[in-house]
Amino acid sequence: MTGASAPGTPEEEPSLFDPVNRDRVRPSVKALIIRDDRLLVTVNSDRSGPFQLLPGGGQEFGESLVEALRRECREEISLEVEVGDLVAVRDYIGAHHEFAAWDSHYHQIELIFEASIAADAEPRVGPDSDTFQTGVHWLPLAELDAAPLYPAALKTWLRLDADRRPTYLGDVN
Repeated sequence: MTGASAPGTPEEEPSLFDPVNRDRVRPSVKALIIRDDRLLVTVNSDRSGPFQLLPGGGQEFGESLVEALRRECREEISLEVEVGDLVAVRDYIGAHHEFAAWDSHYHQIELIFEASIAADAEPRVGPDSDTFQTGVHWLPLAELDAAPLYPAALKTWLRLDADRRPTYLGDVN
């Protein structure tokens, strides 16, 4: 079978990234929401199993970073967020990481902002959430090491005192 791939091979498996974003840098925004020593994450699942991410996603043309983050949070956690300071930046160059077979053509720059939600607000999966999203979870900070959280570098970064955290995390996954 010329040009066809066997089931389960990288060519057949979908990427988390939109094909429109191949071979260009994609700006993405993420919300760092911590309440009662718990980190708000989205729960997702793909060919590798379940994993967790900070809420957020790609910036659309004509949106400010703050507008993009607010929209993404409405879509993924069904809540309005108050966007605070930019606290971290990370590159994800797919060809450099464990998912290179699927994501080698993707380069995403994530801008991570502190964010907050109303004290009585309870997040839930939004009607416009990503295809891979299966839930929303408050991850206790004490359980970070065991969590399938991406980027994994956040685990170490979050354990640092806020004034010792680097802004640029590097090309990490």
